[in-house]
Amino acid sequence: MTLFPKISRSIRKVAAFAIAATITAMLAVQPAQAERIKDIGQFAGLRTNQLVGYGIVVGLAGTGDDSLEYATLGVKGMTSRFGLPLPPGINPATKNAAAVMVTAEMPAFAKPGQRLDVTVSALGKAKSLRGGTLILMPLYGADQQIYAMAQGNLAVGGLGISSADGSRLTVNIPSVGRISGGASIERTVATGFESEPYLSFNLTEADLTTSLRVADAINEAVGREIAIASDAVTVRIAAPPGTQERVMLMGKIENLAVITADAPARIIINARTGTVVINGAVRLGPAAVSHGKLTVRVEENPMVVQPAPFSRGRTETEQDSDISIEDEGAPAFEIGTRASLSEIVETINSIGVSPSDLTAILEGLKQAGALKAELIII
Repeated sequence: MTLFPKISRSIRKVAAFAIAATITAMLAVQPAQAERIKDIGQFAGLRTNQLVGYGIVVGLAGTGDDSLEYATLGVKGMTSRFGLPLPPGINPATKNAAAVMVTAEMPAFAKPGQRLDVTVSALGKAKSLRGGTLILMPLYGADQQIYAMAQGNLAVGGLGISSADGSRLTVNIPSVGRISGGASIERTVATGFESEPYLSFNLTEADLTTSLRVADAINEAVGREIAIASDAVTVRIAAPPGTQERVMLMGKIENLAVITADAPARIIINARTGTVVINGAVRLGPAAVSHGKLTVRVEENPMVVQPAPFSRGRTETEQDSDISIEDEGAPAFEIGTRASLSEIVETINSIGVSPSDLTAILEGLKQAGALKAELIII
């Protein structure tokens, strides 16, 4: 038995990493390109709002909640709204119904009458929602106010089949479905952009240089000083009175082009998959690295031992283990002053290390002070 992967598998991993790193190096040397302001942030208040609600799905082919009290209460409440209250002590059979949670996202400036897509997820032990219909139910916002009403037939991408002997076959997730345009908006969400004295544009990623460049681009396009960078995220813009004027200004600002600042030097390491991503801003100071490989192999060769004739002995299995250790020494290599990404990739390819070994080398360089980058392990 081998405790470490075979050498050929390690070589394949190194080759795959070398290709990915080479592509990263090619992208890093491309000249900076201007980005639209709408692609690097958004105006404060103009965001989506999450909606959620509880409902009942009916019309299932015996795959519903047959023992969930919430589904029973939901069916009782639904029938009572139509003047059909069930007698006390009588519980309806709910194998053809299921209790569900319904979620949706309402975009900014959504108006009453517009439609939203909703996601319907089983709350209890329902095996499948295929063929079900969501009964009219409200969708609530974080303030516990009703903003939409949902109803419709579910589209379920999953499939679940079970047999009498307990065998089951499941494809995808049959307990979750969607209704395209299944909710109708009943109330708008106030954005406040038409009454605030200032408009605030918030960057997706905090960066002082980009914030200053956005403010300069706005002032240059308008022809006067109306925008200032409040911090690394927010650009504050003096807005004219009137909704129409503000909408025109916001539409003009969104399409302005800005050259964003270079990203900080970062190395992202995924410890679960062994993926290592190095951006073009990473630099290495002078350092010398020595890296070796230690391989431990354990081979088991069991032997069957037979007893002598008429000895009343038993046949036994005798274990025969063989343990070997291989320690491959590797010569030290030197990293030049302020090595660029292309030089780093070339050095990695020359020594032929796997992603896990590379992670150990990068951590050592960080501790030695030669790596001037943020090391993020996810």
